[in-house]
Order: sequence, then structure tokens, then C-alpha cells
Amino acid sequence: METILVLAHTEADGSLARPALEALAAAKSFGGTLVVGLVGENVQAAANRIAGCGAAKFLAVSGADFAQPRYATDAAAAEAIAKAASATLIIAPATSRWNRVLSGVAHRLGGRADTHVTAISVAGGAISVNRWYYRQRMEAVIQRAHRPLVIALDPGCVEAWKGDAGTATIENVAVALADTAKRTTFTGVRAPAADQQTIRPDAALLLVAGAGWTKKQRDGQTHVPEAEKLILNFLKLTQASLGGSKSVVDLGGEGQDVLSFMTHLHQIGQTGSTPRHQKGLSACCHGEEPHTVGWRFVNERRAINLDANCGWARGKADVLYVADAFAVMAKVNEQLAAKKSV
Repeated sequence: METILVLAHTEADGSLARPALEALAAAKSFGGTLVVGLVGENVQAAANRIAGCGAAKFLAVSGADFAQPRYATDAAAAEAIAKAASATLIIAPATSRWNRVLSGVAHRLGGRADTHVTAISVAGGAISVNRWYYRQRMEAVIQRAHRPLVIALDPGCVEAWKGDAGTATIENVAVALADTAKRTTFTGVRAPAADQQTIRPDAALLLVAGAGWTKKQRDGQTHVPEAEKLILNFLKLTQASLGGSKSVVDLGGEGQDVLSFMTHLHQIGQTGSTPRHQKGLSACCHGEEPHTVGWRFVNERRAINLDANCGWARGKADVLYVADAFAVMAKVNEQLAAKKSV
């Protein structure tokens, strides 16, 4: 029987983010002994939040040394918790913090690691994990007999665990840190103001902007400043996240007019990210395969394009608006602003 460890880290306010609750939900789908391992400065509130999950015990490594992401301390904490739990299967959310250390932790434990997993299943006692390859075009199903097995579950692939809070009894796991493990120090966070933030992974809606926003319009002129205003107003009114096609994020290197806020961090598809938002709206994008592959996990996909024969019209969007994106987005912003003022 497997001993399943759910490994999670707390957020700055001591809470558990949605990816951690998703990893917990995935772990509960197995039979076996469930153990929760928490890492953070103060983990009691996080443990209480999931006290009703049915875990046999809660293990924790806590303190000021574990408040912020750092490879040396995070790896030491994860290794100590895994050994204390005698875990054969370790499931963790594929957050930026855990992605840096899980492969190294698997090596320390003499185990194996599968990252960017999108699904976990059990059949006949064998555990299978699903992940995508070749820019999300091919899906593989992998089984490993080797233990321990460390699985990093991509966010947005499983419904988050919902259950009763309570009071959890925590067993603290001691970790001896050498001075060399503390050489990396945290100095602060640099982040844009809330109204300037354009990448919001937890947003319900994703707006993908294409190179059409920077091209000549019906009057034969470009209208990049107007495009920027329309897009930013929409993001501000809806709190949506922003993505960009490869063509639009590459424009800067081609000497063309660009959207000033668009970077390669926004890229969707090809070598860009694969978002998992509830809804997606693509504007001024051609909608061919490299782009649509990047957001195939978006549940409801809509597009705006003047070309009725574009890639979106060939079954890649749930709804296609054959219209001018400038006019459509101006009208949408007007209606959103009116609704917000009521």
C-alpha cells in the first residue's frame, strides 16, 4: 500500500494557494495512507484549513528560514518531510517554488520525478501520469514501478479540494541547516501596481492579443496607442490575464511598432505557456495551430477576426465574431464601464 505525501508550501500570509488544494484532491483519489507535509514560516493556519482532509498526520518544517523560496532550504525541508513520512508517492503542486527543487529532492531520496503532470490515475494498482510533449501536441501516459516517485502536478488540472476546516495536530520535523544553506538572502519583491498587472494566472478570463493590433487598419494607418488603451482598459475592467501570440511578442526584434506592455512572458503557444483559464478571448489573432495549441485547455474559447476563413473558424473556437476587433473591444469596454458604474 502506498504512503502518499502531499507536499505544499504556504503563501506569504500563511495560507495555501489553490494549486496546493488541487494536489491534495489528486492525492485523495488514491487508496493508501495520506500524509500532509507543509513548509513555511508559520503553517498552523494552513494545516487547520485542511484539517478535515483525512490525513493520518501533518508534518511540518517551519520557521523564518523557510519563509521564502530558496533551493537549499526548500530541498532540505522537502527531503526531511519525505523521510519522516516514509513516503512512496509524493505529490506536489508544480509552483515555481517546488519546480526548482523537486527533481533534486527525488535524487536525494533515490527516487524518480515526473514534472508538469496533467493527470494522475490508478488502474489495477498501477499509477499512471499524463503529460504533454512537443509543444503540447503529443500526450504520453507514463507508469513507474520505482519508488519513491515524486509528481509535480500542473495547476488547473484538478478540481481543488473542498472540505471542513478544523484544528490540526502538527508534528514538527527538525532540519539542521548549515550556514552555507543560507547564503541566498531575500531582499524584497518588485511587482507592478495592481492596475498595471497584466499576467494573472488565477483570472477566470484570458485575453490573447495578436499582431493584428499593430498592423495597418482600414484607414491605412496603424493605431498602436489606441490598441494599447483598449486592451489595458479591458484588463482593468475585467481583471483578466493577458497573453500574446508569438508573432506579436517578436515584433520588437523586427523594428515594428509594438504594444509597450507585451513581453515574451505573455507568449501563448509554440514555446510559450499553456494557460488553463475558464474562458479565453482571442483578438486580432490568425488562430492557426501553433497558437491554439497554447491554450487548448481553456474551457470556452472565443475569437474576434475580420477573416471568416481564419483558423478560428475551422473548429478551434467555440464562438467566432467576424468583426473589427477595435470596434468590438471599444463597445465591450463601454458596456463594462457602464455596468461597473451602476
